[in-house]
Amino acid sequence: MRFLMSNLAAAAALAMVMATGAEAASPKAQVQAWRQAHEKQILTDFVALLSMPNVATTVPDVEKNAAYIQGLLEKRGFTTKLLTADPGTPPSVFAELKVPGATRTVTFYAHYDGQPVGQKGWIAPPFDPSMRTALPEAKPVDWKAAATLDPDWRLFARSAGDDKGSIQALISAFDALKAAGIKPSVNIKLLYEGEEEQGSPHFAKLVAKNLETVRGDLLIMGDGPMHQSGKQEINFGNRGITGFKATVYGPLKPLHDGHYGSWAPSPTVMIAALVTSLRADDGRVLIPGIYDDIAPVSAADKAALAALPDVETGLKKAMGLGRNVGPPRLADGYMTVTLNVRAIHAGDEGPNAANAIATEGDASFDFRLAPGETPERVHQLTEAYLTKLGWFIVRDTPDLATRLAHPKIVRIDWDAGSSIATESPMDGPAAKAVAASISRTVGYPVLKLPFSGASSGMADIVNQMKAPMVGVSIANYDDNQHARNENLRLGNLWDGIEVYAGLLADLTW
Repeated sequence: MRFLMSNLAAAAALAMVMATGAEAASPKAQVQAWRQAHEKQILTDFVALLSMPNVATTVPDVEKNAAYIQGLLEKRGFTTKLLTADPGTPPSVFAELKVPGATRTVTFYAHYDGQPVGQKGWIAPPFDPSMRTALPEAKPVDWKAAATLDPDWRLFARSAGDDKGSIQALISAFDALKAAGIKPSVNIKLLYEGEEEQGSPHFAKLVAKNLETVRGDLLIMGDGPMHQSGKQEINFGNRGITGFKATVYGPLKPLHDGHYGSWAPSPTVMIAALVTSLRADDGRVLIPGIYDDIAPVSAADKAALAALPDVETGLKKAMGLGRNVGPPRLADGYMTVTLNVRAIHAGDEGPNAANAIATEGDASFDFRLAPGETPERVHQLTEAYLTKLGWFIVRDTPDLATRLAHPKIVRIDWDAGSSIATESPMDGPAAKAVAASISRTVGYPVLKLPFSGASSGMADIVNQMKAPMVGVSIANYDDNQHARNENLRLGNLWDGIEVYAGLLADLTW
């Protein structure tokens, strides 16, 4: 939707912006006033976006989302196109708006695809957005009939925080600036990915095919949550990622565990042993050589980490944790490799439980990689270690001859998507401009994180564009991303609109 002010007011606003010369004025006041007058329209639009199923592995749904977002941007005057790596792969939405007189181009990245929604315990269908109070009460509220909207209310839906919230914030920010007659200070490129939640397996090729199209002087990544203190933070990169599924095998058919439990190997026990052989209870990864390639933490990164406010004590209370694993400080753990056990399955439980030895067990893992590590090297080290422990590695379900020939068999299936870590300098001119713009918007010095704990395919685009990257997150830290009851706090959306408006109109270097 477009909201236009009178020609006289538009001219006055434009004159105010132009009078500042090279440094644009922060548009916070005008944007905030517009947002307060249009909150319900913003939410109506956001609910429509969130109502569209977008699980990353369901390509037809992803394509519908892409076409819808493309239409939203075309209505606002952007030139758009859908980019793909190959036919049949998820599209990325590209949009561009050239601004007369602008000398810099900023590429804004976000992703519109989402994680699977099969987790038990959703309080409302994941694609039926529901306004509620915060968890654990999650009391439904009628926002459409409310006289005022409480900024602490949460909108529950898949991708509310990860990552359609950033898309809505930028679109609403653009609308607010348009209504106020405020011209952006940079040329705008938007790159909205459609397969981030399945590891971006085609993103590098997509970028390579369209490099000059997507290239900018700065890449702003709008993904992930804000700092746990509730303050606005920026980061300068992401960890890498690679993952795999391990399947171990027991008898060809389920066996009575009274008759055979003391004789036949149990895949439930086997998969548990495999898990504990890879990671210790204190979080240490037990694979030999896994830490050898990690780049040393720089003095600048150490200083930035030390400057972050303490949140750990409060987080333990909020999450019911009597201890933590790894370093005492949360963000310090981002600087090294982490091995996560995503899931373990074997046998049945609950009403389907049986006193039987299962035929197989499996576990799913992901490595979060630090700078210096590569997925290929991690694959090599992991498989060499498992082989040393006596596991015979296969790529398909083993046949009878293979089962009889080897006492411990594990099938390893590496995830299709993987990436290396990336980190841009914190003291570059563009990075300083982003920090200054956001600080003017929020009214305090923005927090700086060397790189976030999350992973993405950003290294592919950063390395090809040869441009710095700054991550700008707006979601609440407790948004339940990747899990049931994902949500976005309204106040975070409102603040995010102001932050993105500043990045569009108050960014110069």
